[in-house]
Amino acid sequence: MLLGGINGCLFFASPSPTLNLNLYLRLSEWRTLITMRVCIVTESFLPSINGVTNSVLRVLENLDPKVDQALVIAPNAQNTPTSYLGFPVRTTPALPTQNFLPVDMPMGLPQKRLQYLIDGFAPDVIHLASPFALGSYAAKIARRLSIPTVSIYQTELGGFAKQHGLALAKNSLQKILYKIHSQTNRTLAPSNTACLDLHLAGVPNVHLWQRGVDGDLFNPINRDNQLRQKWRAGNEDKTIIGYVGRLSAEKRIADLAPLINNPDIQLVIVGDGAHRKKLEQQLPGALFLGFASGAELAKIYASLDLFIHPGPNETFCQAVQEALASGVPAIVPMTGGAADLIAHNRTGYVINTADGQQLQKTVAYHRARLDRKQMRIATRDSVISRSWPVIVNQLKAHYQAVIAQQSIAESSKVGVA
Repeated sequence: MLLGGINGCLFFASPSPTLNLNLYLRLSEWRTLITMRVCIVTESFLPSINGVTNSVLRVLENLDPKVDQALVIAPNAQNTPTSYLGFPVRTTPALPTQNFLPVDMPMGLPQKRLQYLIDGFAPDVIHLASPFALGSYAAKIARRLSIPTVSIYQTELGGFAKQHGLALAKNSLQKILYKIHSQTNRTLAPSNTACLDLHLAGVPNVHLWQRGVDGDLFNPINRDNQLRQKWRAGNEDKTIIGYVGRLSAEKRIADLAPLINNPDIQLVIVGDGAHRKKLEQQLPGALFLGFASGAELAKIYASLDLFIHPGPNETFCQAVQEALASGVPAIVPMTGGAADLIAHNRTGYVINTADGQQLQKTVAYHRARLDRKQMRIATRDSVISRSWPVIVNQLKAHYQAVIAQQSIAESSKVGVA
């Protein structure tokens, strides 16, 4: 059935209202869309707090509600909000994953309801946040409805599985992730390391898209001398080294044990998780501060002398970026995305954090440096331009690119000249 024409171009009706509406929008105004309808399908959302949730929240916070419309679809959890900043949130049934996956968050179950939600919203683009079961199903729906997809590579499940003693599952999980991303129009990876891994695995259309940081919140001006004195407990020569993140096996926090017996080092651990009790036994003398966020977390970061994140499987590591914005040099592993953030010997140190001797030598070298103040300035300068508004504008450019590509492909199918 002939639906209509735009600027002399004819196209035909298709079975789905989403196809009809999106085809009209894309063919008429895809180069200069005044509004954009984005459906964000995420494997994790509030009340769960993790890297995936935080990235989705920052994206929503930096969309313009006057011109952008968004729908969030997430696994159902107790106290999941029905909206965020006015953007509606819809949920699908979920089951806990801690018994069979190396992550502790609900896993969304694919359901036909998902197609109704997507089709009814009629998005211009679907944003798949760290896609797994829910995201994979959404990608299939998107292909059926001819909606372009942008997938965010954020969680290396294979590496996490290995750290949790599931070495046999490592390759299988990674192959599943690579296959999911291969079925989307564009994959955004947060580091050069992650981009290379995806490329070598045969995933097409991979682009670098880093994370933003709130430079106003995470700022050296939050340094608190009273807090530092409390941590030092009378030893003014102590170097305060901190970790921020989940307390779980894949973070390799126990690798910090060689620092514990040094009287000139105070280890500060921020975060919570299943391994806390075990780590308290493995790291006696470390200060375990529990979960912190907002202004409290910003004060902790700025009051450190060094930050360390020993997890070797991070695709990016937002905690490192927040430490750098706070003027704190960081020690990171040679593998994983965190190494992308560090200019060795200038804004921190890229080393084998599992090597206790090398770790101790690196800390001793830093303590002896005479340019530590200049180094703190350099660390902040290295990330301060990477604000969330800038990063989300880059994301929207990726949205526009896949919308344009899909429009060209659709126009050729329906014979638009």
